[in-house]
Amino acid sequence: MDVHENYTGHVDPEGPAARRTLAALTITKISVGPMDNNAYLLVCRSTNEALLIDAANDHERLSDLLGFLPDRPRLRTIVTTHQHADHWQALGALAGAHGSNTVAHELDASVLPVPPDTLVEHGDTINVGEVPLSIIHLRGHTPGSIAVVYDDPDGHPHLFTGDSLFPGGVGKTTSADNFASLINDVEDRVFAVLPDDTWFYPGHGDDSTLGKERPSLPEWRSRGW
Repeated sequence: MDVHENYTGHVDPEGPAARRTLAALTITKISVGPMDNNAYLLVCRSTNEALLIDAANDHERLSDLLGFLPDRPRLRTIVTTHQHADHWQALGALAGAHGSNTVAHELDASVLPVPPDTLVEHGDTINVGEVPLSIIHLRGHTPGSIAVVYDDPDGHPHLFTGDSLFPGGVGKTTSADNFASLINDVEDRVFAVLPDDTWFYPGHGDDSTLGKERPSLPEWRSRGW
């Protein structure tokens, strides 16, 4: 697996992965499947334990991220951000091959091909090795959509948003009520809590920061996506 170390937040379908190295954690982004889904591999640098956010597709490519050497990271956990099928096509194969613990929100759990080992709620904490990650429940794109936050004590927060937040707007919703729920949660649980230098990683496409997107919040609300 070709992995570029000059992380920019952009990866190409079927192209190389990109890795960002932090003091306690590495974050590797890869695009998989026909819908250009992003998957994110987080590895604790102290324990070499790994957590994958969205086993979206192509379980062989995702396994390749771990490598094949004896000291490769152990994939202990797989988090599914929401119930839509393009985000879990490789979940069963990866969890079975690596003996991984699977994590999701209860409201989306029944649709998944593998019953979650761990159900999470808003405000819960999970870990990758020695690194704590916080769960944010963002209601609207699906009932149980979640985001995952790593608040790096040596830098800025890193936020994995699934399909709830993208550069340019919130995720797709199917009713006015669902949109109101999602935009309210994104404002109250993300933008009101996390600083502008928070780097966020969406389920498709390029990354962005909350500071870059914050001025557009009134436009997003009036647009009513």
